[in-house]
Amino acid sequence: LAQLKSVKGIGTVKAIQIKCIGELSKRIAQTTARKGLQFTQPGTIADYYMERLRHEDQEVLLCMMLDTKNQLLGEKEITRGTVNATMISPRELFLAALQFRAVHILLVHNHPSGIPMVVQLLIFYYDITVTRQIRRAGEMLGITLLDHIIIGDHCYTSMLEQGI
Repeated sequence: LAQLKSVKGIGTVKAIQIKCIGELSKRIAQTTARKGLQFTQPGTIADYYMERLRHEDQEVLLCMMLDTKNQLLGEKEITRGTVNATMISPRELFLAALQFRAVHILLVHNHPSGIPMVVQLLIFYYDITVTRQIRRAGEMLGITLLDHIIIGDHCYTSMLEQGI
């Protein structure tokens, strides 16, 4: 709000209106994407979360909890990190999944850089390593990790589609 108000000619009311328009456009995009949302299709999941996550200036990890028929039981923000990293705690993730009595989970997080498969292989290597750890932990609990999707700027990477 302060940044908008610093522009000549934009006062408090106009700044609030502009922020409202931005929020409204995100919600419209999400509502439109929800119509085609299928939790077995990485592209539809990425479309649904794209506008919500691609503008974030920090990494945000969301977990969708699903039942045996892949119906959404709930969604929870597990962690919010820095501009280029977030610490994923499998413990916190599975506590949320167990609270919802989930049988399957899906992970979605963003890369504020806008590039889902980061050129810096170290960061993407971390994403792969954590995804594998979560998959193994879930197997022990009877909770299947269906996919881990990384959102960029109008693009995404699905660990499932990459065969990881």
